[in-house]
Amino acid sequence: MVSTFNRSKSFNPRALGAGAPRSVNFRSLSFVAPRSSSFPSPRVSRSNSLSHWIRVLVAIGSLLSFSMAIAGGYMYVLPSLTQAFQSFGISNSDESMEDCDVFDGNWVVDDGYPLYNASECPFVEQGFNCLGNGRDDKDYVKWRWKPKHCEIPRFNVHDILLRLQNKRIVFVGDSMSRTQWESLICLLMTGVDDKRSVYEVNSNKITKRIRFLAVRFSSFNLTIEFFRSVFLVQQGWIPNHVPRRVRSTLRLDKLDDISDQWVNSDVLIFNTGQWWVPGKLFQMGCYFQVGNSLKLGLSIPAAFRIALDTWASWVTTSVDTNRTRIFFRTFEPSHWSYQPPRRCNVTEHPTSEARGRDRSIYSDIILEVVDNMSVPITVLRVTSMSAFRSDAHVGKWNGNTTVPDCSHWCLPGVPDMWNEIFLSYLLYEPWSSPS
Repeated sequence: MVSTFNRSKSFNPRALGAGAPRSVNFRSLSFVAPRSSSFPSPRVSRSNSLSHWIRVLVAIGSLLSFSMAIAGGYMYVLPSLTQAFQSFGISNSDESMEDCDVFDGNWVVDDGYPLYNASECPFVEQGFNCLGNGRDDKDYVKWRWKPKHCEIPRFNVHDILLRLQNKRIVFVGDSMSRTQWESLICLLMTGVDDKRSVYEVNSNKITKRIRFLAVRFSSFNLTIEFFRSVFLVQQGWIPNHVPRRVRSTLRLDKLDDISDQWVNSDVLIFNTGQWWVPGKLFQMGCYFQVGNSLKLGLSIPAAFRIALDTWASWVTTSVDTNRTRIFFRTFEPSHWSYQPPRRCNVTEHPTSEARGRDRSIYSDIILEVVDNMSVPITVLRVTSMSAFRSDAHVGKWNGNTTVPDCSHWCLPGVPDMWNEIFLSYLLYEPWSSPS
């Protein structure tokens, strides 16, 4: 019996766009008509003529019955054949593709996981390699996300590498973005025979201290980059004539000064949220600024909204969306205890209830901003699906046992599933328009 953990209904009912599955062309069935009988001679008796017409009517009835049986069998077999031929894309199970939401589903045990060994991937940050750092239980790496009404394509590394040939993929965001970046590289390295052909372009060690990292798959002319931009907008110096508690500002109306390096990519994947908390802002003396005006009374959610509007304006005016596919990943839930003192308790299995972690004001704001944009953006709504994975954080297996961590994720683990969903939308989605 397959174990599953159900998720609650999404806090935002808008499903990702989907379309009809790929159609299958069948060779039309042809039937050879029976050779028509010659009309009887006038000398044939009336009884023989009547008998002849009875036989004709019987033959016609038999032919009609046969045709109806063939048609019925065709209609019965066709759905199965159509499903069998859907080797790519998100295949339908029991409702139309237009109604399918890949983020409405369950975590199910799958012995085909994990898809890689972190100790054999040189691009995994040591703090994320939980098994390598001494975690004994391995059940947490065996879970796969299964949508309720469709299927995510199985990971086919050789096909994916061929489709990503000559591409530039750019991740922009905080350490959660870097974790997903590392995950994608390790997933793709499983399809590369010569591991030396995959390298960091500046020979940098993977660490949070470096603002730019880029790994090149030379055999495929593929580059996967990461830019550290935790707020997406600029961090400024102290303005003149401000209260002493102000040590720096976040310039909400100006995108990060390295944003010009993000353009001319084939794929852009953004995230932000983990740093939008008092401990990273007000308690550090960082307040908000718009233009030349300091906004001391502005709340963090209101500031987040202004920053996202700035990002949206930049995307609309600076990115060629005919060339570049843009994704935005929603907020990733942590699993710290709600009650002080702050504790990190990593469980052995996913929780059966989200306990409110499937909701995030930051995710809501991201969806609202994207809804108002005039260019196509695909939102990866990972908040709800990740809310059940209290078993998958690095905890005390982060290389620093004195400081447990219930924010970041083990690799392999949950970010791999984010990437499988991301790749399904990027590569196997000819039927869907970005949401």
